[in-house]
Parts: sequence; C-alpha cells; structure tokens
Amino acid sequence: MADPETEREALFEAVENVAARIAAEKGYLTDLDSAIGDADHGTNLDRGMQSVLDQLEGKEEADADEIVKTVGMALISEVGGASGPLYGGSTMHASQELADGVTAESTVAFAEAFLEKLQDRGGAEVGDKTMVDAVTPAVHTYKKSIEEDDLPPLEALAKAVDACRRGVDFTVGLRASKGRASYLGWRSVGHQDPGATSTLFVLEELLATAEAYLEGDTDTDASSPTIPDDDPEGAAE
Repeated sequence: MADPETEREALFEAVENVAARIAAEKGYLTDLDSAIGDADHGTNLDRGMQSVLDQLEGKEEADADEIVKTVGMALISEVGGASGPLYGGSTMHASQELADGVTAESTVAFAEAFLEKLQDRGGAEVGDKTMVDAVTPAVHTYKKSIEEDDLPPLEALAKAVDACRRGVDFTVGLRASKGRASYLGWRSVGHQDPGATSTLFVLEELLATAEAYLEGDTDTDASSPTIPDDDPEGAAE
C-alpha cells in the first residue's frame, strides 16, 4: 500500500464493501445456519457490520491498526453467539500487526495472528466443520504466495480467496465436531458451514477492493508455481 491516506481510504472502502455484501447475503447465511445452527448467523453478522460502520464515523484520520481494531471491537459488542468473539476478537488481536502500515509483510503477520487467535478462542482445527476450514487454507496460501513464491500481494490475495473457496466446499462433506452443529452428529454432513461461507464473502470483498489499489493478476487459483508439473520423463533422468 502507498501513503497512510491511501491506506485509510482503502480500508474504509473495504469495510463498506464487506458490510454491503453481508447485508445482501444475510438471508442466505441465515438459511445455511438454520440447517445446522441457531439460524441467526446472517442477521447477527449484518448487525455487527452496521455497527462497525457507525463506530468508524469520525475516524477518517485514524491509523490502519486503529481502524481495524475498531472493527473488531464493534463485532465483539454487537454480534451474538460464537461469531462475535471469533470474528471480533481475532480481528482485534491481529490489528496490532498493522501498527506500521499495510504492507505485504504486515498483512501476512495479520493473517497468521488472526488464525492463531481464532483457533485459540474456538478450539477448532481443520476438519471440524467451522470457519477454520476456510481461514486456514487462505492464510497458508497467502503466506506461501508472498514469502516463497514472491507473488505481488494482489495475486497472493486472489490465490487465498480461491483456497478459501475450496475450504468452504470442503465443509459440506464433514461431520461437525464443534458448536451447535455438532449436536446433529452425522446429520450435519451435506450442509455448508455458514461461518466458513461468511469468511469467503469477506475475503471476496477484500479482493474486490484491493483490485482498485494494487497491481497484479486476480485470474488465478490456489496452485503454487513452486510445485513442478508431473514430468515422468524428467523425473527419470
């Protein structure tokens, strides 16, 4: 990211885009939650994002970490159920990684800190049919794309979104072992996790916002250029 003013502009736009997307998808998210949860994920998250917009009024000159911390605080205070502490608490915890601005390195640190706190608070691992199943591949893909594949941030984020989307699909065939969905046992199989789905919506909007500010390719998937193609003839040499 460039100067602090541009960072703030991009962050505010990202929050507005996420809020609009959650508002548009709240019915769908609630439908997903009605099958395996409390049927309130969409409405709760929408209420939280509207509170975020309110709380950010007057903070147009705030630094990046303060803006993101405000997002987390609003979600904790307004989103009910498990989503508030998970989304909000993890965002607050990770916001400190942006104290020196929004860069490729700081966003990797933010992503790792978010995932660490998410798992610490919820106790979920990959395969438990939660938002961790979407966040984990997204974070690992983003980190690898930046640090090992040396990709520009926009392309790395596009790969992370694709990895997240695959994680969401992965939840459909899982038996839930955390939260209210776990009470259903095998009946939870065949249903897409609502928390993983809302995570995807958030990342899709972050990517859409980033396209306006960063250069790079977003027509990509989560495969890594450091993994060679199968080449039996080459392998035999």
